[in-house]
Amino acid sequence: MEIREATDDDAEAIRSIARESLNSTYTDFLDAETIDDAVGKWYGESFADDLADDRLLFLVVERDGDVVGFSQSELVGQQANTGHLLWLHIHPDHRDGGTGVRLLVGTREALLEEGASEIQGFVLEDNEGGNQFYRDHGFERAGQREVDIGDETFTENVYVESDLEDDGEWGAIDEVSVGEASADGQTIYVSYGEAARGSKAPFYTAYRTADRHDRYAWFCGHCESIDNAMDAMGRIECNDCGNRRKATRWDASYL
Repeated sequence: MEIREATDDDAEAIRSIARESLNSTYTDFLDAETIDDAVGKWYGESFADDLADDRLLFLVVERDGDVVGFSQSELVGQQANTGHLLWLHIHPDHRDGGTGVRLLVGTREALLEEGASEIQGFVLEDNEGGNQFYRDHGFERAGQREVDIGDETFTENVYVESDLEDDGEWGAIDEVSVGEASADGQTIYVSYGEAARGSKAPFYTAYRTADRHDRYAWFCGHCESIDNAMDAMGRIECNDCGNRRKATRWDASYL
């Protein structure tokens, strides 16, 4: 899985994913014509200008070379220090294997790197699955706002990270099947709030239990392998893809 900034070449894939995603999720309260009009308006002729706008961020997620999802965000405020995650779309055929949460994590990290000090997520009130997605990954509802789609006005729920004031750590946890990488084939729990920067992608702390009391290993954000460990100097190197975190401290035995 690869997450990267969108380019002009991704425009058609983004339009297609947005249309398929909206049609699979929103048809209970949006008709097909409204969806087609909205996709054409949002990702049509002016889309190249949006991609070039420094305050807008479009990320795509690729699997096996194909774009299967994208996120749309913006930086707002006088200091551009609030990140708004406006849309996160995954093609219906790829809504498994943690694709959505990985895109959420990558978008959050990109917004923080751009200077955001707060991340807000927006999802239509009637989108039950979308609301649950934010609640499951460390966000809580903080308010509502109105949004126009076509000729209709809808209510959006506004989500913010729920536990930053408590311990400074994002609480997003994802269940990951270890599979053949582990002798016991168990499920582990990846904590996306506990990250270490790598050369290709961050490493995330993985636990044996959802309460984060029993650390298991480090989860590579680039190739999704988990058979990785940190040495005494803070160095991590992925055994599969070579993603690497440099040493961060001196080995005390040499002092």
